[in-house]
Amino acid sequence: MSSTDEVRIGIIGVGQIGKHHLATYQKIPGARVVALCDNDASELARVASGAGIGETTADFRKLIARKDIDAVDVCLHNNLHAPVAMAALQAGKHVYCEKPMAGSWRDAASMLETARKTGRRLSIQLSTLYSPETKAAQELIRAGRLGRIYHARSTGYRRRGRPYVDGYGSIRFVQKAYSAGGAMFDLGVYHLCQILHLLGNPEVRRISGKTYQEIGMNEKRRAASGYDVEELGLGFVRLAGNLSLDIIESWAIHLDGIEGSVIVGSEGGVRLSPFGFFSSAGELDFVSTTDLERFLYRQHNVLGIGDEYDGPQNHWVAALQGRVELLPTADLALAAMLISEGIYLSEKLGREVTAEEVRTASVSSATAI
Repeated sequence: MSSTDEVRIGIIGVGQIGKHHLATYQKIPGARVVALCDNDASELARVASGAGIGETTADFRKLIARKDIDAVDVCLHNNLHAPVAMAALQAGKHVYCEKPMAGSWRDAASMLETARKTGRRLSIQLSTLYSPETKAAQELIRAGRLGRIYHARSTGYRRRGRPYVDGYGSIRFVQKAYSAGGAMFDLGVYHLCQILHLLGNPEVRRISGKTYQEIGMNEKRRAASGYDVEELGLGFVRLAGNLSLDIIESWAIHLDGIEGSVIVGSEGGVRLSPFGFFSSAGELDFVSTTDLERFLYRQHNVLGIGDEYDGPQNHWVAALQGRVELLPTADLALAAMLISEGIYLSEKLGREVTAEEVRTASVSSATAI
């Protein structure tokens, strides 16, 4: 495609995420959603009518067979990602998929292998890669301001924000049969991929982890939901290059907050939220604040960077138009799947596990279609 070509997109799934993706595409010049798919006929008709989209179907196979579609956006529950995405790739479509990549490392690896075999592009929705904090941290790392990086921390916090049982979202977010995991898969992927991206996605060597579901919930909602995923995930990961990573990801915890993700090196450290840079000169220790708005302004108006990194869908469309190289979101998301599944396996076995053990133990959780 050329930089002026219109990217024609079909969206599979018009639930909460699908509606959000649709609204975002409508704001991106050069992107056009031409067809929608969902098995909820009334909601599909309502969303299509509101967006002025005339082409709809309940069968995703009919959507991916369309000759007038360049790319497919998969907005389904986690265990449906792999079968639908792989079918679309095999049908010759580029695929943009909601996070997490899939319900298991095995399925995610199959998705990436299929993309490579078919020569189609696969991207995973990782919004944190395009945040001002990520871009600012990249600037510091590229400039060598952190020195030799040796440790990082990936964190996510909700006080009491478990889907459905705490008052929002679908039951399926808390059922392994659909989601395959809890806080680690739902939120952890964002923070893990952000850190892995900044570290250069180093090879995962060994993982130790623990998960919990301890905080009480409304008993009627517990019974109705069949809640069987974790609300808190903890991990320690040994990475190549003498790097280490610790993880805490919370859907619910009795704290007023958890310090944001960090990367530390021999010459400086950076916290992503709230953003801060820490360094020393002789006996002086510095705590630096940053004007992120001014930083982004200068990126756009001095360096001439356009919308290519303004958000995950902007980047996806720009990459399909050939305006920018596609970031390796699928590789990052696959590594996050390996770490998350490693935490689950470590919890099950009660010990540290190797990356190879995780790969060997991983099995498909894909829902038959």
